[in-house]
Amino acid sequence: MSYLDFLSEFLPKLANGAGMTIMVMICATLLAVFISMLFGLMRLSSNFAIQGAATVYIEFFRGTSLLVQLYWIYYVLPLMGLTLTPFVSGVLALGLNFGAYGAEIVRGGIQSVARGQYEAALALNMSPATRMRRIIIPQTFPLILPPAANLTVELLKATALVALITVVDLMFVAKQINATTWLSAQVFGTALIVYYVMARFALIPFLRWLEIRAARMVGKA
Repeated sequence: MSYLDFLSEFLPKLANGAGMTIMVMICATLLAVFISMLFGLMRLSSNFAIQGAATVYIEFFRGTSLLVQLYWIYYVLPLMGLTLTPFVSGVLALGLNFGAYGAEIVRGGIQSVARGQYEAALALNMSPATRMRRIIIPQTFPLILPPAANLTVELLKATALVALITVVDLMFVAKQINATTWLSAQVFGTALIVYYVMARFALIPFLRWLEIRAARMVGKA
């Protein structure tokens, strides 16, 4: 079978799998962003209990394997009475894991804002919540977007793990096709190209646009 024949027969199936990969990535990214902001702010809290809870969460999910977390959510939680679908399990595992890394990015970004900005907001008699919402966080986005963009690309590549819990994503479809055709070079070579195209020509340009927009919003571009 020539490569063109292979593409004409199997590319639609791989495209469907790529669509599921994109859905998993988007949902997991949204969850990771929410967790990153929440636990990043909690890490900066003056309350020892809040800061401690955030630290425990971050260190646990950064210090254990994403694959083990994925299996634990999908296979172990049902033993405790909580059964989740493969899609939800995959999104939850990815979101929790990458949210822990993102929380540290958020914490570092907030702490990188010049101290004078805090003092100016205090001089204007702003409450801590208003100060954070209107002064600090807007200036944080240009600082955290470059490392957050790298983390998002890593998340896209990590979505391949959800195939191990039967989510019908790009890697799951590729493994199915390979199991019936044994055309490993064509199957996984095409999957490699599809992942690259999604990252290089869709995700990365979008993330760079966000970086430019965030910089312009605070007058840095």
